[in-house]
Amino acid sequence: MNDPSIGWIAAIIVGGLAGWLAEMFMKTGTGILMNIILGIVGAALANFLLGLLGVSLGGGWIGYLVTGFIGACVIIFAWRAIRGGR
Repeated sequence: MNDPSIGWIAAIIVGGLAGWLAEMFMKTGTGILMNIILGIVGAALANFLLGLLGVSLGGGWIGYLVTGFIGACVIIFAWRAIRGGR
């Protein structure tokens, strides 16, 4: 997430793609704005959690996409567990 090769515009685009992929994988009905938020926040969360485990998925677009996807899935899973929903 702190990779200088990923700018804010790229973070929004890649975050949106990661959120959309997580939406398809987890079968939720979120919109484009929520996908972008899930992807960006998910990437930050996954980067933090993976850092605690000593795992690095690399930098750049692909690493950001993978961490965004993982993090967004974790957020969706946690939200469902808290809400007790679908």
